[in-house]
Parts: sequence; C-alpha cells; structure tokens
Amino acid sequence: MLLIYLLLFVALPLYTVLSGQAPLGRDFRTADRSSAGLAPPIDTTPEAVVQVYYARALNWRGIFGVHTWIATKPEDAAEYTVHQVIGWRLYRGLPAVVSGPGIPDGRWFGNEPTLMTELRGEAAARAIPKILAAVASYPYQNEYQVWPGPNSNTFMAYIGRQVPTLQLDLPSTAIGKDYPTNGSVVDRTPSGTGYQLSMLGVLGVSMAREEGFELNLLGLNFGIDFYKPALKLPFIGRIGAGEH
Repeated sequence: MLLIYLLLFVALPLYTVLSGQAPLGRDFRTADRSSAGLAPPIDTTPEAVVQVYYARALNWRGIFGVHTWIATKPEDAAEYTVHQVIGWRLYRGLPAVVSGPGIPDGRWFGNEPTLMTELRGEAAARAIPKILAAVASYPYQNEYQVWPGPNSNTFMAYIGRQVPTLQLDLPSTAIGKDYPTNGSVVDRTPSGTGYQLSMLGVLGVSMAREEGFELNLLGLNFGIDFYKPALKLPFIGRIGAGEH
C-alpha cells in the first residue's frame, strides 16, 4: 500500500513536471495564448463547426488537471465563439461562465491544447442551438471551486449531458467533471452513453460506452476505456490508445 501511495502521490505528479506536461513558474501576463493551428480557418470553412479542447491548467494546477472549453461557429459565421468557465472572474463580480469571440484553439497560458471532439456541417449546425441553451442553463453560473467543483470541467460535463451528440469522453485529468448537477447522486455520464454515481464529486463510480469504467476517489479518476483500449490515471491521463 505504501508503494501504491508513493506512486500515486509522488511519482505520477513528479512525472508530469519533469516530462514538461505541467510546466511551473509561468507568468500568466506574458504566457502564449496564440492559436495552435488545430481549428479550421474561418476564411476557408463556411460550414458550421463545433470543437471541444482541453489543456493543462496554469502552473501548479496543471500537475493535477486540465482546463476544458468549447468553441462554436455557425454556418458562414465570421468568427468563433468560445464558451468556458474562468474562476477569477468571480473576484471582479462577473459570472464564471463567459461566451465571446475568441481563438478556438488558443494555447492555455502556454500549454498546448488537445482537440477532444469535433462536429462539422449539419451535425454541428444542429448541435449549436443546444450548446447555447446548455451554456445559458448551466446551474453554477456564479460559483467556482478548483476542487472538487464546480469548475470548468463541471461546465463541460454539463454541456455534454445536455448535448449527447458530442459524446464527450472527458479525460481522467478533468477534475470536477464528476461534480453532480444540483446535488444529484445519479446522473448520466458526460458522454450521455452511460450512468454515474457521485457523492459530491469526491467519491463515485461510472460505466458507459464512451468512458468505459471509471472510479472517482477524492476527485482523482481511475479507469479503463474498453471502446478504445487504454488505462485512465490521475495526473498523467491516458496510457494506451489516444483520443476518440
């Protein structure tokens, strides 16, 4: 048991730092927020587009987890709209949820984004009104907690449940994705393809076609993805097949 604890709470976090996955000491004022070149260019993409991204959180938070967001572009739109939760907005008396024009694939304070899922054309056009409705109905507009939630990953999980065509399989490092909506103990998983049992986001279990089997212990996520075989571990994420 001691070896297991050392692996989980010393070796894995240390690996995220030494491997460069979670760089420390980065100044948010000068960190790179430029495009990573993953989103379809506006001028050559008239079709509707929906994209969901995640990237390591800033500095020490990145050791533990990621930040997630969703970008939408209706057909023939001149710009993308980025929807996300940003906790520091609450200190300025603003809602944590923000939607506005932005770079869909922007680096998160220097950390490279990963494209999690994408819809294009008619599928995206049908999903966008549902996404906008989910953003507007998110129950924690004025609440934010890094752990166990609600946070940016709770927001993305909520959107996934409201728009199952996204089939969101949020990474195991998306701490807060299991935080329950309005205190509910049983709910659908973020992908909408199964169900989860969650006690305030700190203890739970889930089973779904997209997510596979997942166990939540104190907000740390362990799992097995059967659909695209991989282990899901806290701190480091997937070991095995990549994103769906």
